Amino acid sequence: MSDLPNCPECGSEFTYDDGMQYVCPECGHEWSKDAAAAGEDEAVIRDANGNPLADGDTVTVIKDLKIKGSSSVVKVGTKVKNIRLVDGDHDIDCKIDGIGPMKLKSMFVKKA
Repeated sequence: MSDLPNCPECGSEFTYDDGMQYVCPECGHEWSKDAAAAGEDEAVIRDANGNPLADGDTVTVIKDLKIKGSSSVVKVGTKVKNIRLVDGDHDIDCKIDGIGPMKLKSMFVKKA
């Protein structure tokens, strides 16, 4: 039995040691041994500038975002308070004043 960690991307058990990193032959994901040793299995959600986000943060929208199924737009500079981080494609749940509940991608916001 192998004592190597499973792939954090696809969960494959067929990872192998390649010098200073581990490699998954199924999905091609590579990660450092330091990250695996430190237990950094949890993905950190970061804003457009690379700052880590947390529940309850206030963020600012950095790009006009069209709202699907509506003619409304979330304008650049809109402040969004009290965000909630979730798993999935859109990783921020929030409520925007004047628009209502929304899901945002972290790549379109910066920490305020």
